[in-house]
Amino acid sequence: MYILGLSSMEHDPAAALLNERGIVAAIEEGKLARSRRAEGIPRLAIQYCLNRAGIDWRAIDRIAIASRPAIAWRRQTLFRARLAPLSPLSSGYFLNKAFGEFGRELNNFRIVRSLAGAPEGRVAGYDHHLCHAGSAYFASGFERALIVTLDERGDGRAGFAGIAHGNDIREFVTVRFPHSLAWAYTQFTKLLGFRPHADEHKTQWLSLAGEPVFTDFFLSILRRHPQGPPHLNGQYFRHEFAGQLSFAEKFYARLEIPRGSETTLGNPLKADIASSVQKACATVVCDWLETLRKRTAERYLCLAGGLFLNPLLVSAIEKHTGFDRIFVQPAAGNEGTALGAAWLAWHKRPGRPRFERMANAYLGPGYPNEAIKQTLDNCKAAYRWCDSEDRKIEEAVRLLQAGKIVAWYQGATEFGPRALGNRSLLASPWAPYVKENLNDYVKHRESFRPFALSMPAEDCARYFECSANGRFMTTMATANEDGRKLLDVLPPGFLLPGNLVRLHVVGADDNPLLWKLLKRSGENAPAPMLINTSFNLFGEPLVVSPRDAVRSYYCSGTDALIAGSFLLTKH
Repeated sequence: MYILGLSSMEHDPAAALLNERGIVAAIEEGKLARSRRAEGIPRLAIQYCLNRAGIDWRAIDRIAIASRPAIAWRRQTLFRARLAPLSPLSSGYFLNKAFGEFGRELNNFRIVRSLAGAPEGRVAGYDHHLCHAGSAYFASGFERALIVTLDERGDGRAGFAGIAHGNDIREFVTVRFPHSLAWAYTQFTKLLGFRPHADEHKTQWLSLAGEPVFTDFFLSILRRHPQGPPHLNGQYFRHEFAGQLSFAEKFYARLEIPRGSETTLGNPLKADIASSVQKACATVVCDWLETLRKRTAERYLCLAGGLFLNPLLVSAIEKHTGFDRIFVQPAAGNEGTALGAAWLAWHKRPGRPRFERMANAYLGPGYPNEAIKQTLDNCKAAYRWCDSEDRKIEEAVRLLQAGKIVAWYQGATEFGPRALGNRSLLASPWAPYVKENLNDYVKHRESFRPFALSMPAEDCARYFECSANGRFMTTMATANEDGRKLLDVLPPGFLLPGNLVRLHVVGADDNPLLWKLLKRSGENAPAPMLINTSFNLFGEPLVVSPRDAVRSYYCSGTDALIAGSFLLTKH
């Protein structure tokens, strides 16, 4: 039996294929289309899933889509209707826009049914936040848990809290739009001069450089009472907030900055605003989650939704709430709902067994040496052949010890936004000028953004405290005394304020090849540890195909590429 899960098709669409043995494949459309702003039906992602299983549309028993357009349209129009007396012109614009979105979503459903040749009953829509919830709970391996999801406005609402037991998920709290922390975080990102819906990660990392001097003010904006869910204070937002949302004049007056000053704010003020909104969001979420924990007496927590792509927030939740275990879906954004929809469709029939926990995120395309060689030959690239796994690791260690930046292209592509060792750029943290070389000649990014460090799981406890979420880089680690001594000799930026570290914990079973490389690299280094950042060109998604890898390698300052068993170096 095959179930095809599709995320909502408004932005960041993805596809996931499930059968009775588990997840067959999952990939985002943007990675295959080489664009960070994909939308619509994920045709390339669907085709990859079908090809991976060796089937066609006729073999699909059910198609589950993480969207219910009619319900989303009703929620949004009811919300806007309440504001219509205050802003009739913008309300009319919004209602027309919402109706257009509703029509596009319905048309997408129709096209999917046509592509599949499927009757009405084989294509089903599921609530967006329920799909977020399913993506986290069914991946966690927990038998029961509290589930919380927070995003911008999935299916016309901003959040969800539910209890899961066995195969059943029951909602008991809904966070209505516009009371969205994710939307507010995006507005602060825009205020700081970054791109909304693209650069929220820059806001979170900039927060480490500032002081949270505006926290109390931002708390008064983001919640109504200390133990309650997110609730935006309408005094600080313009009444037309539903299409192009924005802060009101009262907000700018309290901050003592003029409207439209996004490009002229000084760096210290920007850092203080970022620090304040990060701390305020963490306080709102942690206090609310602790209230839910006491109310439900649940020991385990599952998190999903775009807000939880923020590892600083997840780390705060782990430290300031009393849950025994917390699991964050590594593809916590819109793309992860494809997995959730597929799992919900699987469990729609009572009595079906639960799958094992999500062991890794290597669910995308992988390419054999034959395909890699064909691409290299077609590109007239000079390469060397590594005749064994040990030889490949030896060559990588030699380059890393020489201070080189190595593109590591192995196995299947990661599902989700993070490079977890199959589509990674690796470097020795002890190499001279390594951060400058990565930032200036490869990544072309701001100096305040930290790089992740990969380390074998069994070595982590000596230097760091990190939860199981470190396997997916969805949280932060804390350096102990040995860890601080280890990182103190490195350039600034690896050891972050509060002794936080961006850490990727690598298990021998999760990624055996990367684990072996880390172990070998540590034989002639202070610790088995490497810098790990995503293999992609600036402004592009993670590389997928061998051609993507070759292009990114030659168009950047990367020193070497190890793709499958092939080694390429630059003179």
